[in-house]
Amino acid sequence: MNRIKKITMEILEDNKEKFGIDFLENKKILNEISIVRSKGLKNELAGYITKFIKREIREKEEQLLKENQMEKEETTTDDQPITTNDEKTLPELETSQDETEEFS
Repeated sequence: MNRIKKITMEILEDNKEKFGIDFLENKKILNEISIVRSKGLKNELAGYITKFIKREIREKEEQLLKENQMEKEETTTDDQPITTNDEKTLPELETSQDETEEFS
């Protein structure tokens, strides 16, 4: 695990509820809860935190969407009446004696 991910995970263990999907807000919160002297490191951490939170939210939404689709499929299949396919057989065509001799 690289340095940014490791530091980010340590920060998120204790303060995950404070962070959101806004980079600038995450950067301010990072200033409040830790001492990061390097501007570049602070930006990388805030960026990774933002990316991580957005990914988590997206995955939760996708999972909820899949669950809703599965529930809809279950309810629609249960509510629909069972229909049978009444197939009718077509009458056989009568062929003349001349036509059958051509194919032989």
